[in-house]
Amino acid sequence: MATKNIIVLERQLAQETQIGDQAPQIWRYALWADVPVARRVFYADPAKTSAFKTISAGELASLRDGSVVERVSNLRIDKGATIPQLQTKLEIEWTFFQNEITTFNPWNRYGTFWDGVTWTPGGAS
Repeated sequence: MATKNIIVLERQLAQETQIGDQAPQIWRYALWADVPVARRVFYADPAKTSAFKTISAGELASLRDGSVVERVSNLRIDKGATIPQLQTKLEIEWTFFQNEITTFNPWNRYGTFWDGVTWTPGGAS
């Protein structure tokens, strides 16, 4: 399991101009989700890097071996939002991401082949 699940990277400026202090907050963040064992080969990449500049050697190894996957995105919240509100929204985003990685399996038939006579099933669970 990753030692971190959500990493706040930076606050960005809103692109649109709004009056006074009403401009929304935009936060760039990274999510790390654990990958099911049978699918790690599809996420593995020995050259993978992270948006998190101070990633540890162990965390980077997990990204590279496919046991953890990273998604970087932006979250737009109201200017007056509190830190706990930001944290709750990020926790919801992470929960959706982890569920997606756990349940969505585009490789469930990977390697299935036909030899001209019979079909041999494949797939990663």
